Amino acid sequence: MDGSTEQMDIAALMKGLGEKARAASAELAFAEPAQKEAALNAAADAVWAKRDAILAANAKDLEFGRGKGLSDAMMDRLALDEARIKGIVAGLRSVAGQKDPVGETITEWDMQSGLHIRRVRTPLGVIGVIYESRPNVTADAAALCLKSGNAVILRGGSESYHSSTALHDCILDGLREAGLPEASVQMVPTRDRAAVAEMLRMVPYIDVIVPRGGKGLVGLVQAEARVPVFAHLEGICHVYADGEADLEKARRVVLNAKTRRTGICGSAECLLIDRAFFERHGGVLIEDLLKAGVEVRTEGELLSIPGTVEANADDFGREFLDMIIAAKLVDGVDGAIAHIRRYGSQHTESILTENQAVADRFFQRLDSAILMHNASTQFADGGEFGMGAEIGIATGKMHARGPVGAEQLTSFKYLVTGDGTIRP
Repeated sequence: MDGSTEQMDIAALMKGLGEKARAASAELAFAEPAQKEAALNAAADAVWAKRDAILAANAKDLEFGRGKGLSDAMMDRLALDEARIKGIVAGLRSVAGQKDPVGETITEWDMQSGLHIRRVRTPLGVIGVIYESRPNVTADAAALCLKSGNAVILRGGSESYHSSTALHDCILDGLREAGLPEASVQMVPTRDRAAVAEMLRMVPYIDVIVPRGGKGLVGLVQAEARVPVFAHLEGICHVYADGEADLEKARRVVLNAKTRRTGICGSAECLLIDRAFFERHGGVLIEDLLKAGVEVRTEGELLSIPGTVEANADDFGREFLDMIIAAKLVDGVDGAIAHIRRYGSQHTESILTENQAVADRFFQRLDSAILMHNASTQFADGGEFGMGAEIGIATGKMHARGPVGAEQLTSFKYLVTGDGTIRP
């Protein structure tokens, strides 16, 4: 199918995908680790062998994206080149080589009754992934779901349709070569938005939905889903320069946290500067950002720095995903903590300080999924956490939190052994 499905029965289509996924998940639950590893390595081989076709498909998507008027940051998310394809290949191989989480004993103990009890990891079952412009999510999600013994239904964004389809074909090559069911990784073959609405209601077939995209998509999924959701609504990431921050470390980290890639959820959206730091070093952090082409929206004393722009009321607590950052003076670490509690999204926050006690206070009193000390928020990524890839960053409190890798895509069951043991 080519995605133009005016007459398609979406409900029937999605039910068919769900039935196939549920059947495939039953096989994957006990597939040998070596078989899953072989499938992912074969898929990596296929991605590299078909890189020219993938780039040609991506060119179609870029043309479509330009026609839709996507922002530069969104176009950057959408774009593939040979280096990014190498990254996709490396991600597949990294996940392939990781320890298989399925069947791992988390803990075990003996009871006075004579029972031996083990809690072991088990796949969730079927995962639905709904994502927007980043085609690499196709490979990341497929790899992590397969490694954790889950079947997956992928619904990529309309703008990445051709790229995602080309990458999905490579995943299918890997599944076939390893003798695993092709329905282990299925892609919704339509751009019709009705398919998303249908996925959110597929309680008999999908065990969890993972939305990967902007506030509009994730908010819709959280509001409408009947299936459980792993999600983060926004990546409103803060960097706080404490009064005892090392100047050169702070300059490096702040610039990287904002400018390395502005369109990812780990990009810094707000810079908090301790008054003590400002009194000692002036506006150097903001001046660095301005020189790099970042629009700095601020208030009060910081507006005296040439080139800054007065912030609007909603600029604090806003995910720009662009070369824009909000900046504010705060009174010490407690001022930073209070600001983040008010405006943050519990994604990622970084403190820059040489005072370990201050860093400890920041870590203890904030409850974001990821807290960093003297490091760029751009490290908020499953690959950088040693997971090979991630299916998203979860900011909720239940089950998975932070980067969601293969281990986070498992649940557990109890295996209880007795010897003719009865309960009195």
